[in-house]
Amino acid sequence: MKKILVVLLAVVLLLGCTACSGGEQKDRLTQIKEKGYIEMVTEPAWAPNEFIDPSKTGDDKYVGLDIELGKYIAEKIGVELKVIPLEFTAVQAGIVDGKYDMAISAMAYSPTRAESMTMSDVYQPSSDGYGYLCRAEDVDKYTSIESVKDAVVITQSGSVQESLFNDQIGKDNVKEFKLVSSMTDGYLAVAEGKADVCITAISSADLYAAANGGLDTPDFLLEVDPNMNGTVVAMPKEGCDSLCEIVNQCIAELTEQGKFVEWEAEFKAYAKQLGIE
Repeated sequence: MKKILVVLLAVVLLLGCTACSGGEQKDRLTQIKEKGYIEMVTEPAWAPNEFIDPSKTGDDKYVGLDIELGKYIAEKIGVELKVIPLEFTAVQAGIVDGKYDMAISAMAYSPTRAESMTMSDVYQPSSDGYGYLCRAEDVDKYTSIESVKDAVVITQSGSVQESLFNDQIGKDNVKEFKLVSSMTDGYLAVAEGKADVCITAISSADLYAAANGGLDTPDFLLEVDPNMNGTVVAMPKEGCDSLCEIVNQCIAELTEQGKFVEWEAEFKAYAKQLGIE
C-alpha cells in the first residue's frame, strides 16, 4: 500500500511540474496578448530617440523615434503600449531578467548582449562608429588607442562603449577610467575638465558638441563588429522568437516607408524646440 501511495504521489508531482513547465514555456507574444499590453523599457534621455516633453503627462510625455517604434509594434500586435523609464543599466537588467517585454532605448548590438538577450534586426544604421569626445583644444591629441595613456577616460556603465574600452584599451593603459550612469554625464565631465576623453558613439557626440560648443571628436574610430553600427530592439532571451518576428516585420515595414529617417528629422527638431540636444 505504501509503495502504491509513493507511486501515486510521484505521478501527481510529475504532472504538477509538467503543468508549471508548460506555463513557463508559453511564449512572450502569447503573454502580451493575454494581458493586453506590452511593456517597453527605455532611458528617456537620448534625443531624438527617446526624451521627455515636460509639457505632457503620463506616457504621452515620452516622445521620440524609439517611442514611435514602440507604438507601431504595440499596434501591430493589437495591444496597449506601456513605457517604463529607467537608467540604462536597469534597462538592460530588466530585459536579461525577463521582467519587461522589450527595450527600445538607442541600444546597439553587441555579441555580449546577444548572449543574454534576443536582439532584433538593426533599424537605425549608423556609419559613424565609436570613438572619442574630448575638449576642442585636444582634438589633435587623442587620435589613437596609445594616445589616451595619460588621460582620464570616461563612459556610460553597461554600455557597448564600456565593452569596447575593456577589449581594446584597458584600465592599465590609461591614467584613470570612470563610469557614469548616462552618456550625457560623460560629456559634461569632459566639458568640465573632470575627464579628458569620453568613449562614445560619434553621431551622438557630434550632435552634443555642435549644440554645446567647446568639444570635438578626433579623427579616430575604435574597431567594432559591423552589426554594432546601428540600434536594435532587445527582448528577453527565452520565449521571444514569435515576438522578435513581429518586431522585425515592423522594422522592415517602417524602413521601407522611410519612417526612421522621417522620425529622426522630426524629433531632432522637436528636441531643439524644447532646448534638448
